[in-house]
Parts: sequence; C-alpha cells; structure tokens
Amino acid sequence: MNVQGSLKCTLKQLGYADDQLVVQILVPVEKMATMQECYLLLIERQTDQVKSFPLRKISEQDQFVLVVGSIRKEEIFTGDLYWDLYVGTLAEGQQEKFRVHSDYSELEALFSVDSEPERVFIPYTTNKGNVSIKLTDLEMITHVDYTEFSEQGILSLSGFAIYPDKDRLVEKLEKKIVIKSNDDEFETNLVPESVERKDLTEKYGHDGWNFDHAGFNIDIYLKKFFGHFHTNQSLKIYVEYTYYGENRSQVFLSNPLKYPVSEKKYAAQLNIIKTDHAKKKIRLSRSKKAKYLTISIGDYQLKQEIKSKIRRKIIQIRRHPLTKKMYQTAFKWIGYLPRKKNVIVFESFLGKQYSDNPRALYEYLQGKYPHYKMYWSVNKKFVHNFEGRDLQYIRRFSVKWLFTLAQAKYWVTNSRMPLWIPKPRNTVYLQTWHGTPLKRLASDMDEVHMPGTSTQKYKANFIKEASNWDYLVSPNEYSSEIFRRAFQFDKVMIESGYPRNDFLLNSNNKETMIDLKKRFGIPLDRKVLLYAPTWRDDQFYGKGKYKFDLDLDLSLLRNELGEEYVVILRMHYLVAENFDLSPYEGFAFDFSNHEDIRELYLIADLLITDYSSVFFDYGNLRRPMIFYVYDIESYRDKLRGFYFDFEQNAPGPLVKTTEEVIAEIKKVETEGFTLPPSFEPFYQKFCYLESGQSSKKVVETVFGK
Repeated sequence: MNVQGSLKCTLKQLGYADDQLVVQILVPVEKMATMQECYLLLIERQTDQVKSFPLRKISEQDQFVLVVGSIRKEEIFTGDLYWDLYVGTLAEGQQEKFRVHSDYSELEALFSVDSEPERVFIPYTTNKGNVSIKLTDLEMITHVDYTEFSEQGILSLSGFAIYPDKDRLVEKLEKKIVIKSNDDEFETNLVPESVERKDLTEKYGHDGWNFDHAGFNIDIYLKKFFGHFHTNQSLKIYVEYTYYGENRSQVFLSNPLKYPVSEKKYAAQLNIIKTDHAKKKIRLSRSKKAKYLTISIGDYQLKQEIKSKIRRKIIQIRRHPLTKKMYQTAFKWIGYLPRKKNVIVFESFLGKQYSDNPRALYEYLQGKYPHYKMYWSVNKKFVHNFEGRDLQYIRRFSVKWLFTLAQAKYWVTNSRMPLWIPKPRNTVYLQTWHGTPLKRLASDMDEVHMPGTSTQKYKANFIKEASNWDYLVSPNEYSSEIFRRAFQFDKVMIESGYPRNDFLLNSNNKETMIDLKKRFGIPLDRKVLLYAPTWRDDQFYGKGKYKFDLDLDLSLLRNELGEEYVVILRMHYLVAENFDLSPYEGFAFDFSNHEDIRELYLIADLLITDYSSVFFDYGNLRRPMIFYVYDIESYRDKLRGFYFDFEQNAPGPLVKTTEEVIAEIKKVETEGFTLPPSFEPFYQKFCYLESGQSSKKVVETVFGK
C-alpha cells in the first residue's frame, strides 16, 4: 500500500439506494492529485481478487475531496469472503491505492441479507480502524458501545444485538447475556436491561428494518463467580435471543462480544479483589487475534505477578524493532571475525525438528568426520525434540546462537533462514530443501495466498534468500530445472537424490519395522495406514500457523477397517491443529509432532496423501498409495497449480470421498497389490538417483573427501 502524507482516506457515510450500497469518502487532496481516475476498489483479502466501482467528485472540503460511489452487491455476494475497501486508480503503470479509514461508527447495522442462499453482507471496522465488508451465513450482529470496569469488579456493558431476519421481529423476544468459560465447564445466563434504540433505526433503518428493540445494558458482578472456579479461568460474553412464535421457539447465540474499536489503543485493566480466604485477580482484556472481550479470573500471588511482569517486559524488549536492528548489526560485525572452519550449524524446519536431509547429513558426518563440531539451531518452543540425545543444540536468537552462527564455516538447513540475518562473506550455505516439487514454488507461483505477505513481496523475499545459497541439493533432474528457475538459483546444484531417503533404502527390513512399531506403541498384528496431507495456503490462523479440516472420516474408516488396520496422522509442520483422537483410541494415532517422517514411511503398509511431496519419497518403497484429493479443482486452479499432469500421472488412484478411500484399500486386500502402469515412468523420473548413497555424495561435494 502506498500511503503519502498524514491525512487518510476516511469514510464519510454509508447508505442504501436502489439496493446498492452508496459510499461517500473524504479523499485528501494530495492523494487525489496522484490519480488520473478515481475508483472504489474492493480487494478480497485471501485471493487478491479486485472489484472496481467508479467514484465521482461531489465537492471539496478543506484539505479533502468528497467522492461518492455505489457497490452493486450482486457482484460480491458469493462465498465466505472478506473485502477490504481502498480508493485507487486502474490506470496502466500506476500502483496507487489507499485504504479507507473508518469513523468507528456502528457499521455492522448496515448489513444486507440475500435470501438465496441466505447470506449476510456486513460492513465493519477492522481492528486497525479500516473499513471492510464480510459475507457469511446469517449470524447475530453485535456491537459494544461502552464498557466500564470498576475497582469492585463490576463490569458494566451497553450495546446492541440484531439477528438479521425480519420474520423474527414480529414475534416475542427474550434477551439474555451468556457468560462461558473457554473450557465450557462454566456457563451462566443473566437478564440485561432492554434499551430502546430509536437512534439506530433513524440512522441505519434501511429497507424497512426496525432496530428499536436491539439495545441492552447490564452490570456483571464478577465476584459472584469466584466460588465456581478451582483454577484460573477465562470467560467470554455472548448475547442470546429466543424468539417465541406460534407453537415454536428459536434460539440464536452470537459470537463472543468484541471489545469496541477505538482510536486509542486499549490497555488491559487489572483489579485485585479480596475474598474471605484469598485474593483474586480479575483481568479485563481483549484476545490477541480476534479481539474478543475476555475476563480472566485467577488467584493473586505477589511473587508470581512480579515474575510475570518482568517476563512480559523482557518479551516486549526482545520484540522491539530497535532490538532487532541491534541484533542484526552485532551479527554483521561478528561475521567479520575469522571463520571457525570445523564448525557446522544445522537447522530443520525452522528449528522445530531433528529430521529430514539435515539430520541425514549430520549422522553421516558424525560417523565419518568426527573432527567437525556440529550444532543444531533450535526453536525454544521445540527444545523437547532435542533433549535426551547426544546433540549439541543452541536456542535460536540467543547470544550463543548469534556468535556460533556468525562464525560457523557451514550452514545446513532445509528451509529458509530469517531474511534479516546477513550471511557472512566466507560462510558456506548448504540448502538441502525438503521435497520434490509438485506444487508451484516461489517465482513460478501466480498468486500467493499466505498471511502477512503479498505475491510480489513473497517472491522478492524468497529470491533474496536463495541468493545466499552456495549449494542446493536436488533429488533428480526434473527438480533441478524447477529449482533453478523458481528460486533463480545460479550456483552449485548437487543432483544426488535426497540424503533423508538413504534410511529407506538401507533399513527396509522386517526387523527394523517391528522395532519401530514396538517403540511407537503400534499393534504388531495391525497394518498401518499413513495419512500425510499438505497444508492449504488460504486456510490459516495467522502468519506461519495454518489450519486443517480433517475431511477424512475416521469413524467410517474404523468401522470398515478397524479390525485389520490402524491409521497414523502426520500433518505438515506448518499446520497448527491439535486433533482430539480420544474417541478413536487404539485405532488413530497423531504423529504430527514425530521428529522424522522417514520412520513412519517404513512402518506404513499404505500411504494416503494429497498434493504433499511425501509420495515422491514413499515411492522408493514401491508400496500402495492413494491420493485423497477432495479439493483438487480449487488447489490446482486457485492456490498453487501443478508442474505436471498430476491427475494423469499420479502413481496411485485419485479419490474424493472417504468411501472411495475405503474401497481402494479393500481392493488391495482382495485383489493383492500390483504397481499401476503409471508407477515405472514415475519411478524413473523422480526416484532413479536414490541408491542409499546420497548423503555421501553431498558431503564429499561440500565438505571434501
């Protein structure tokens, strides 16, 4: 986004006319002067899809130009989408666009409902004070106008709540405030005072909507809840409507109430309340991501409070931009010191695992070249994956890590290093990467749907990082061609096969598989299904944390196959889900945090995957593979795109339902397994270099014989 000057494009007014949303915006004169033609741009947050609507000048007001435009709702009434509003230009060669700022009024009341299918179109103010529109299923629309938190622990709330269905407005309405704990162990209902809100109807009552009934006030005496909790609890607040009609009633529950957006940054409030037996602390805050109004109630201990305060202060200092700049400068100066020629720093998947190609190279060097001093770079949240081993590890971004990484002669990683770290001139950077590409990579991607970046920024950062690599490991000629183009890599390509697959070639025997099953607690009398899907770029909680909906029906799998099989889940390292498999105890096992998938390959009798590169590695075992690709059209055409005709050349059947997965597994059982005709061409193209000697080839190339 290009923002010039201190003045912002600000929403003046929203309203409806002829079923169109009319938008009036104050545009600073200095911004208006940079655009040949002015448009209202709606940019879909996840897909970067753009809708444009002409803006026309109405008048000039001080330093602003008042412009007006209309949004035709039918053009954006599709799917679960979030549209961000900009003022910008479509002129060729111009990149000007400016976010539309909100005046923080109750924009949600300007919703509109589409009856086929029932969808609701809701303008709202984002947490950063900008205007957006979301399209979703019918939901309660709530707004908190005012909060006050007294020293006695009384939370006073006022606001409004609307369920966007006109049919409900003519019936008897019962209003409740619902308070729930995050663990669902505590819930209570309170009756608020109903407040007439004719002001809402006058201001927002379009298309016959009447909001007179929508207001509420309530005082919540939090001290009354203390006796219900034996441990610390976090509470959230909801609004519940019950509509009573003829011979029926319907209940609607809102999402948790959000703290009202304001121009001032909200500071959490903490009160200490004395009880008969101890002191309790009540903390009123808003959740970090969704900004829900959160009430935390717990025991008050002075020592613990002091420690927590110090810890929060340290974290605040660490995250300050100046600290990062100082760290970067220190790293640069330490990098001028002589290289420690026998020091190697390894890192796998951003310091989360002892695994993959870096592990294979480490183990080979450890056995053949013991004179090297080798360290593992470890994310502090994943130290447990390295403890209890004969490994030397350093916590990422610690002072020791800073000195060790800056002076080490060799870096070995399978993912990207932080972009802000400058590579010292005489450091040798070995990038092993972590898979044969099926999905498009880096420069080859048409669009990037990941959080916290844009397509252009993602590609530029990737290419900048790849320019630091001195060596890049490739599993085959096909990958080498893609890597050079997608990463714009012009240094030494080591076409050797993947070091991590040496284990598959050298340990593929019955004794090893039995030992692994015993170690993992897998029944020896059951066959193993390994489900290892990849992540989806557009399904995420935040930057670096992706969500995954488990579309594979475990209940159906267990009912049909549970007597002969167990299933192991192995999610991608970027996926943040923790699946509750307690209903499937003894049948389904979550090995997502297992350090190295190569051991799971060995014990798996059959692989179920989608577009993950795991099938290129598993192909070395020549065992059955099923491709569960329920969303292939979206993944292929929208998110990534494929490098080859996956649907024609996949080394196993493609299916879209759990029933089809089960049918293919039963076919293997009844007919026996034979490699499909597509397998041998697949093997000769992707697996031909795997001989159990890849680690040796890489080490001799980079470190010398």
